[in-house]
Amino acid sequence: MTVLARLEEPYEAIREEARTVAAELEPLAEAADARSDVDPGVLAVLRKSGLTRYTVPAAYGGAFPAVDPLAVCLVREQLMAVSSHADSLFALQGIGSFALSVAGTEAQRRTWLPGVATGEVLAALALTEPVAGSDLKGITTTATATGDAVVLNGHKSFISNAGAAGFYTVLAKEVLPTGEAGLSAFVVPAGSPGLSTAPAPELIAPHVLGDLVLNGVTVDDAARLGQPGHGIGPVLATLAVFRISVAAAAVGLAQRALEEAARHAARREQFGRPLVRLGPVAGHLADAWADVASTRLLTYEAARLAGEDPRAHLEHSSLAKLAATEACSRVVDRCVQVMGRWGLVAGSRIERCYRQARAMRIYEGASEVIRLGVARQLASEVA
Repeated sequence: MTVLARLEEPYEAIREEARTVAAELEPLAEAADARSDVDPGVLAVLRKSGLTRYTVPAAYGGAFPAVDPLAVCLVREQLMAVSSHADSLFALQGIGSFALSVAGTEAQRRTWLPGVATGEVLAALALTEPVAGSDLKGITTTATATGDAVVLNGHKSFISNAGAAGFYTVLAKEVLPTGEAGLSAFVVPAGSPGLSTAPAPELIAPHVLGDLVLNGVTVDDAARLGQPGHGIGPVLATLAVFRISVAAAAVGLAQRALEEAARHAARREQFGRPLVRLGPVAGHLADAWADVASTRLLTYEAARLAGEDPRAHLEHSSLAKLAATEACSRVVDRCVQVMGRWGLVAGSRIERCYRQARAMRIYEGASEVIRLGVARQLASEVA
């Protein structure tokens, strides 16, 4: 199927590299996507492929001087078209470690990022709590400075890679010397005393997920990411780069669903002709292709802007994430309709797409929350 988005080198080569790895993962995908723990076969392929080097800077084993959002997007688009499990493992290497790339000390980076680049160390970002989701100001996990150490107490929930990660980037509320409360970020090794994990509820599309409990976890003050009370900065930088990558994953998933439906419509006959020659079916497919093509172009352009200055273009990343994930749901829904009863078969590729698409409108910023931010930005530009 024609992809209406030309890329210059080295990006075309990155897309082809990721496509080759995705093809190798295809036989493992169905079983891996049904797991709530790390699939060793998928992880082995990712490690051998070297794709995880795109999630860290070159000084620590990466591919570019700084993490390149477009490169990350191209990899996620190809992986998600085959396996949500593989896409998640790849993406979380960046999501969990990017705060170190932008705000970590040299010692922190040298300790963790080379392992992230090779995939030998899995990363995780611990933000969400039972009562704090999109509203990070509602975080109740606390950080208490005691001399040269910091004690962490709290409960993080729905944390991707919980129980599998080698370290967690944790956001906690801290009372500053001024008496004001701020949000601080810390790198917490998985084996820290007082740190435990527990399974999270099973999702409609299985995912490596769990709760993280911090019960008097003590870390050196050197585990801080940035200054006390300034932890939100690295987190927003992470969102600016990796929210756009969710858009790319949505494009990849929508593309795969469209290919499945188009192939079915070209082969299956009803009323004496292929489905694709029936007006309503043709309309569904054409509208789906328009959604895929347009959101791919938006995603690539937003990724290029994020590469120039992520924080300055957060609204573009948000806009692309909103557009692509909403479009993905529309595309997959149309494709199920095109395939009729065959689109409802449990465990089929299109049924997996249907379940996987739904989650994208919630994680990394729910559509409703993103709309508020995008609308505010729009109002400020026309005022």
